Amino acid sequence: MKNRYRVLFFFLLICGSPAMISSCKIYSFTGTTLSDELKTVTIQNFVMATAGGPQNLTLSFNEKLKEYYQRNTSLKLKPADGDLFLEGAITGYEITPVSATAGDKAAMNRLTIKVEVRFQNKFSEEENFEKEFSFYQDFSQGQTLSQVEPSLVPKILDQLVLNIFNSTAATW
Repeated sequence: MKNRYRVLFFFLLICGSPAMISSCKIYSFTGTTLSDELKTVTIQNFVMATAGGPQNLTLSFNEKLKEYYQRNTSLKLKPADGDLFLEGAITGYEITPVSATAGDKAAMNRLTIKVEVRFQNKFSEEENFEKEFSFYQDFSQGQTLSQVEPSLVPKILDQLVLNIFNSTAATW
């Protein structure tokens, strides 16, 4: 019986210690690990720095990115001078053959979108970065780009937004 009380005492001591209760980051169910000093985010409109793609590509990307931050954090969007700052450009919109058939024709094509992102955290400069994100979707050679673009582009943009968000707000 005495050993049970010792175990319970040590358990309460460890769980109730300030080191276990306090933390420098706030963890949430969405996976964000944002410092509680961060209140705002500035997302500059990304520009098109490549040929190709639908006319509304940058508009769609910008809106998806802003909406994702608003939905998954408590940060307020600010037009300038936010605690977090993102800007960049869509730098690639490419279609490449992926697999060949016996007749040296492409059986599958790949649509890849690349985005260059510059990220700054006003309170934690070691988290700042400038890097490229890319994602792709494959489609059959029997389909034209105009047939698959309306369904593939939103999927690619969603994944790019998720990858950017994970690199900036959900650093584990």
